[in-house]
Amino acid sequence: MANASDISSRIIEAIMAQKLAPGARLGEQQLAMVFDCSRTIVREALTRLAARGIVTVSSRRGWYVIEPSLSEAREAFEARRVIEMGLIRCTTAVSKAAIKTLKAHIKTEQAAVKGTDVGLRSYLLGDFHVCLAECLGNSLLADTLRDFTARTTLIAMLYQSSHDAAHSCAEHGRIVEALEKSDWVLAEQLMQQHIGHVQDALRLQPAAEDPLAELRSALSPVSESSKAKPVRLAQGLHTSRADKSSSSPSTYLGALL
Repeated sequence: MANASDISSRIIEAIMAQKLAPGARLGEQQLAMVFDCSRTIVREALTRLAARGIVTVSSRRGWYVIEPSLSEAREAFEARRVIEMGLIRCTTAVSKAAIKTLKAHIKTEQAAVKGTDVGLRSYLLGDFHVCLAECLGNSLLADTLRDFTARTTLIAMLYQSSHDAAHSCAEHGRIVEALEKSDWVLAEQLMQQHIGHVQDALRLQPAAEDPLAELRSALSPVSESSKAKPVRLAQGLHTSRADKSSSSPSTYLGALL
């Protein structure tokens, strides 16, 4: 029988693996069945996650995974910059054992990037930052980064991140190389660039001044040039849907909830 900590950890892992999407409903009864426990334990786990800003609850919808707004997305990345760059800035030494652990993590990432398990790849790329905090000797910030990494994973799913996994893995490797050389300044700069690259890949555009701009655009008359090519448009639409279906993340808890 799972306890509240087990359940909350599994939900965080599922989010980091992109197996629970923003807005996914988390039914108490379904979770109790999945984890073979009481609804009281499930409620305790969800309450903890709500306090950490990962899930929320409403009288109408029940419990569900958060859907970060644009402003919340920007705040999450700013928070990660402060935490991760500050963590490196305060570092005065990294043990050989820590470097070995980080290098092993990079190798696991590289294998996942070459593989087909999107969930594992997503989880490992996010978990690198948690592993880094642990290796630099700050377990408290590691726990904090785990939550922020889960939030930025939700942001990436919600705002269609185009950040390349192989590129991200390579950036992780360069950060570890700088740490191994005790070049804290370079490591901090590389971390700043890395977080910036991830954020830049998102579609975090400021809200339009006209609140109806998106609706106006969607309902604008179809141009004559578009009308002249109905077959190609249909084909493009078909391809788009197929691509979207094939690239959608696999489900884990989300399939049952």
